[in-house]
Amino acid sequence: MPDASDDVMGVITERIEERFQMPLADLRRAVTAAPDATPEATDVVHWHGLLAQAQQALDTAEGALVQALGAQPPDVLGDSVMELAHQVNAAVASRDGRAMVVNYLLDPNAPGKRGPGAWRGASAAARRAPALPTAAPTLPRTPATPVRGAVR
Repeated sequence: MPDASDDVMGVITERIEERFQMPLADLRRAVTAAPDATPEATDVVHWHGLLAQAQQALDTAEGALVQALGAQPPDVLGDSVMELAHQVNAAVASRDGRAMVVNYLLDPNAPGKRGPGAWRGASAAARRAPALPTAAPTLPRTPATPVRGAVR
């Protein structure tokens, strides 16, 4: 039975193959032969490689954790087991972050992908305007009020 890691890698690999209309192995060879021909393909192949490395690190960390859990009584979690659990959590975060990058690279409608500064629905003037006011705020005019007990 395939595990969840196979599903993550399989789904992303299928999306890459669908996007570029070729098997991933062929895409890797094409990018290696001409890395500047299609920068988008080069980026996707690079990040897919990083994703595969992160998935391998996760598989290794999970295997070590399962082995450590099997060697201890179930009601006792020592520091070494907790450290392995933290390593698994870090590996999951790394894998998920890299998967998000690959998904972003594959999405032609992702924010920032429709030209420099292009936000859907924003006018050209709104895209050029500063995000925050840049002028100094004006202070309200209030009449001077005498302070009671002030020395004159």
